[in-house]
Amino acid sequence: MTIETNCIPVVARGEERDDVVRLFSKIGFRLLPFLMLCYVVAFLDRINIGFAQLQMKQTLPFSDATYGLGAGIFFVGYMIFEVPSNLLLERIGVRKTMLRIMFAWGVVAAAMAFVQTPFQFYVARFLLGIFEAGFLPGVILYLTYWYPSAKRGQVMATFMSATAIAPLLAGPLCGATLKYLDGFEGLHGWQWLFISQGIPASLLGIAAYFYLQDRPEEASWLTAAEKSALRLQHEQDHPDVETSSHSGFWQMATDPKIYGLVLVDILLLGANYTMVFSIPSMIKGWGVSDLFQVGLLSTLPHLAGVIGTVLVGRHSDKRRERRWHYASCVAVAALGLLLMTLAQGNIVVAVLGLTVAGVGFVSAVPLFVTTCTEYLSKASIAGGVAFIAGLANLGPVVAPPVTGFITAATGNPVYSLYLVMALHLLSGTTLLVTLRGASPRSR
Repeated sequence: MTIETNCIPVVARGEERDDVVRLFSKIGFRLLPFLMLCYVVAFLDRINIGFAQLQMKQTLPFSDATYGLGAGIFFVGYMIFEVPSNLLLERIGVRKTMLRIMFAWGVVAAAMAFVQTPFQFYVARFLLGIFEAGFLPGVILYLTYWYPSAKRGQVMATFMSATAIAPLLAGPLCGATLKYLDGFEGLHGWQWLFISQGIPASLLGIAAYFYLQDRPEEASWLTAAEKSALRLQHEQDHPDVETSSHSGFWQMATDPKIYGLVLVDILLLGANYTMVFSIPSMIKGWGVSDLFQVGLLSTLPHLAGVIGTVLVGRHSDKRRERRWHYASCVAVAALGLLLMTLAQGNIVVAVLGLTVAGVGFVSAVPLFVTTCTEYLSKASIAGGVAFIAGLANLGPVVAPPVTGFITAATGNPVYSLYLVMALHLLSGTTLLVTLRGASPRSR
């Protein structure tokens, strides 16, 4: 059955006309490449400290504890300001929000090249978290303006693949910058690393103000018929959702399942960011001394993750099932880490295990995001996504310092890997329990 509009047929559930496919393809080609580019730059500025610290230790009196605290303090600022930023986006629109967020964080990211003391380092990381807060939940909210729930799994998977693309670029870029720009114009390689990856964020913030539209109704690149078709697609998307028990941010905040989702994300982000920050150091610990080679090897888990993200997202959309797909992904991540612990100095086995783990921990992120957007109502999605993501930053605040302490206390990084494995498995189990019995519409 189809529902006819002036020019473009809008399709009821179970069918999809070519015109509708072309409409969402048009939207995707217009929005996703630019938003993904912005997220790649955001992720680079967030994780490049993992590479910079390999060389900063030689020029600044920073200990491993300093780097661990600096890595975690970013998420304190991020957590505090994430919800206010997303609520502000609904009031002032995405164009002004992206300009504010990206221009400011680009300036701070570049300024990190000139830190000299641990205090300056902590302040810069904290400010970076403040200014970047709201970017990811803001983009997720923005995409819900354009895509109904049935389309979001693949779209979120495509967008979130930027978190795998960024490390793919980070490895060669950071490694090459550290190695070949060290000493250029009197600056160390780690200083050029922060400058070269901070300035693009500010430029993209300016570009976002002119390139994006706050709402589909304002898009001059959509025809009137396409706007009408898109509006009706959204009107057909769970028409009873506005009267759900989750309507409104404060009602959402009293839902126990929301806190189950928060716990899932805390565990996932704690495990994932521990891995992201640790991968360069782990590879160097396997006997790879050349920084450029460290960067190249660090791309392997993320390359595998990009492929896994697209395939898993597509299969999840086809089945309209998220819980077991997510649980399977984090189980694969744990399996890969287990293989790393069994490598016993064999670098081939260790890299294989890291690559398998990448398939799991990279693919799990967009599945979780999609699960949240489908569980939350339209009335609560703006604050809800930011609420979950904001509290979930407790994971990366705590996990990297804890795993660093475990490694220092035991003298063996394998025990830290056991903790990361446990975090992944517990995350999958918690999601299965939290949304057990939820209707397909709610999932």
